[in-house]
Amino acid sequence: MTEQNLAKPPVELVRRALLAAGAEDTVLTLDQQVPTAEDAARILGCELAAIANSLIFEMDGEPLLILASGAARVDTSLVATLLGSSKIRRASPDFVSFHTGQEIGGVAPLGHPQPIRSILDESLAAHPRIWAGAGDHLSMFSSSYSELLRITGAEPLRVR
Repeated sequence: MTEQNLAKPPVELVRRALLAAGAEDTVLTLDQQVPTAEDAARILGCELAAIANSLIFEMDGEPLLILASGAARVDTSLVATLLGSSKIRRASPDFVSFHTGQEIGGVAPLGHPQPIRSILDESLAAHPRIWAGAGDHLSMFSSSYSELLRITGAEPLRVR
């Protein structure tokens, strides 16, 4: 993270990353926090399955971001096997903050200090509009599945 980026709020970094990727800035700042997928779906008026949770895992000492449907639990054994790793585990809050510059519950799939290997849950492709966190507990942005693949460089994968 550069000194200039340290002074920028995470949501501003997400907005800049969206624009730098050639995507539209669709970030919404909500009136109340949305720390869970259920909260986000209720406030946005969409299906729980159309919320993309940005979950950070640790795989072989490196961060792995899995954008999973809010209606799904990630099968870490399956994902580890598909990625050729012996094990992945949920990252600690400090690990998440260090690698994303964001806090758990508001992690975005982009706008991080350094690129993070990312996986996009294939089940999200069933939804024309997907909502993802935008860097804090009050912000979300919308995108399509194909656009999320493009702007995040994520690999499509079955996660459950």
